Amino acid sequence: MRKLVRLRVAIGGFLIVTSLILTGTIFLILLNMIEVSVFADQAITSVLTLIFLAVGILDFVAGILLLKR
Repeated sequence: MRKLVRLRVAIGGFLIVTSLILTGTIFLILLNMIEVSVFADQAITSVLTLIFLAVGILDFVAGILLLKR
């Protein structure tokens, strides 16, 4: 049981750090510190969309797992 709790904590920590990095990138774009044209490429845009979607789903699943505890 302890290993499962450690796994949940590790997943939660990973998701928090990933979310902070992605949110920080958005804020840097909004503050005009990063050019938006870097993200204008169609391939990069689709990859970023998939990353945001995956992080959102993983965050939701981790929340459900922690709620069940």
